[in-house]
Amino acid sequence: MKLRIRDNSIRLRLSKTEVAAISDKGHVEAYTQIGPNRFGYALIRVDDADSLTASYMDDCLTVCIPERFTRDWPKNDVVGFDARIPLPGEAHLYILVEKDFACIDETTEDQGDMYPNPNQTC
Repeated sequence: MKLRIRDNSIRLRLSKTEVAAISDKGHVEAYTQIGPNRFGYALIRVDDADSLTASYMDDCLTVCIPERFTRDWPKNDVVGFDARIPLPGEAHLYILVEKDFACIDETTEDQGDMYPNPNQTC
C-alpha cells in the first residue's frame, strides 16, 4: 500500500493483493521505520459506515472504508473512492483510496501486483 500525504489530503493506493485483502479480511496495514520509531498506516473495513473517515492515534494513521465499497471491488472496474471531511474553520481533509496502476514510464519498482494502466497504449 502506498501512502501520499500533501497538505490536507491523504491518498492510499492499493495493489491487487491489497484490494483483495480489504475485501476479504477487512484490513490492510503497512509501516515505515523512522529511527527508533515506527509510523503505521492502515485501511480498515467498517460494516456500518457511510463514507471514508480518517483518524490518527498512537503513531498510526487509520482510514476506514465502508464495507459496501469493498464488497465487489476486486472484480469491478471502480478505480477508487473519495471523501471530503470538514475540519474546524473552512478547511477540509480530502481522502482518496484507489487501485494502484502500473507506471507507464520507466521505474525500478516491482509492478507485478499492480492493475494494468488504462492509459497504456498497445
